[in-house]
Amino acid sequence: MSTAEIPQPSPAQAKPTILLVDDDVELCKLVAEYFGGKGYEVQSAYNGRDGLARALKGNIDLVILDGMLPVLDGIEVLRQLRKRSLIPVIMLTARTRESDRIYGLDCGADDYLPKPFAPDELLARIRAVMRRCSPANRVQSEMLRIGALELCPGSRTVRRAGELLSLTETEFQILEMLMRSAGRTVSRDELAAVLYHRKSTPYERSLDVHISHLRKKVEQDGQTLIHTVRYAGYIIYPEG
Repeated sequence: MSTAEIPQPSPAQAKPTILLVDDDVELCKLVAEYFGGKGYEVQSAYNGRDGLARALKGNIDLVILDGMLPVLDGIEVLRQLRKRSLIPVIMLTARTRESDRIYGLDCGADDYLPKPFAPDELLARIRAVMRRCSPANRVQSEMLRIGALELCPGSRTVRRAGELLSLTETEFQILEMLMRSAGRTVSRDELAAVLYHRKSTPYERSLDVHISHLRKKVEQDGQTLIHTVRYAGYIIYPEG
């Protein structure tokens, strides 16, 4: 996976630009009309191949990606996109099984919304994801270090023993919260409040998936860095 930065809108762009990749032409028109009235520009692609090409060209702030697409499946689009870009992605699909949602998140989606959906809920999720990825939230501050792991909030980079790691924005947010709170258990509700702007639910698996994915990237040689505190949350212990 590459370490490409999230593409940012050019200064000339008056509105945040969303790419909707969905083969339902009528849905694309309705979404473009609705979000156009909310201050967003919506571009559309109707198959996975064209959607991937448009997303990689840049000048897109967020991708809404259908899971079932002609030419190239939505999950494969997500996999290919994650190899070259960290652009935020919300999966929007009729696949409603928990296993499908978990698989989409595990492949690198930042959020997942099943069809049919309420436009207001999609808008709220878009705003939440874009707030997390906003350059305004990338405040310069001190380097965080625990063992061989270094996190720089300003440049949004993480290194393990000098090796640059490629994290999604959601994974970065989780790791930053845990490292800033080293030695203290960070509750699931705290993480959900920052990531999703709501409380976690007892049967919600999305947070667990993000934690699992993060562990695979930052832990090595059988080392456990992120510890699960049963019924409470997660903790990273300070060095020493």
